[in-house]
Amino acid sequence: MTLQQLRYLIAIAEHGSINAAAHNLYASQSNLSLAIKDLEQELGITIFTRSNRGVTLTNEGTELLGYARQVIEQADMLESRYAGRGESIDRLAVSTQHYYFSLQAFIDTIEQTKSDEYDFALREVATGQIISDVQTFRSEIGILYTDSFNRRVLQGAFDDAEVEFHPLFQIGVHVFVGENHPLASKKLIEPEELAPWPRYSFEQGSQNSFYFSEEPFSQVPHRQVIRYTDRGTLTNLLTSFNGYTISTGVLSSEMHRGIASIPLHTDEKMLVGYIIHRERKPNELLKRYIENLKRIIRENPSVEEYLAG
Repeated sequence: MTLQQLRYLIAIAEHGSINAAAHNLYASQSNLSLAIKDLEQELGITIFTRSNRGVTLTNEGTELLGYARQVIEQADMLESRYAGRGESIDRLAVSTQHYYFSLQAFIDTIEQTKSDEYDFALREVATGQIISDVQTFRSEIGILYTDSFNRRVLQGAFDDAEVEFHPLFQIGVHVFVGENHPLASKKLIEPEELAPWPRYSFEQGSQNSFYFSEEPFSQVPHRQVIRYTDRGTLTNLLTSFNGYTISTGVLSSEMHRGIASIPLHTDEKMLVGYIIHRERKPNELLKRYIENLKRIIRENPSVEEYLAG
């Protein structure tokens, strides 16, 4: 087994095809195919299943990918430390549901780094992808929420992925609407008052299960649903159209302008936290990111119950 084989494995998994990975690496497709074939023979497993649409990791391949990322991560750190550059590159990858506080903590962590070289990544992705990213060590940490409806299913997914959930805060469910929405002046919204208005929901891709939704009560039928993939689109929808979304009630600075956050009359609570792989030992950069997360949440007046996490 070589580092080159592991780098090829990671690239193929990320691109979903040997051809795309070869193009990105400026290598021949035959070299990548042979490297994976040799690796499969050496380990006695099948890493990818192949089809006309590309390649897909098997369960054994997913497990191997996680270890491969750890090995390459450590190899890169050794290379950067001892190849004449004097210090290692700061690396941090975060996968998150679409929360402003995870973005703000990410920005604060970048601003605090003193390294001349760093490689940071923030991925606002679907819930299933967050779990997968942490499982395969593509990201050091994932940010998401659970509630009474999805907790059992998500805990099963966490166990399967060998990740641990660490609570950060608990908060009542809130409704986001534009400041000109007919419901914007209310102090408390009854669930039945939402029925006439379009509901906005983050697209979950191929894992579009109610249990993986970013919004509580996604399982409740609704006549009008608009799906989107980024926070910028949500902000524009809320300020330009009389729909709503359901979330934590913690607004970003840009969302404070033109958007109202109103409690929903329900006993349901959202428990927001982060996941980390059981085998990962947090480095100082990851610890700093988590501390920034906690500080931002602790200072937010909307949070009802801050948890040590």
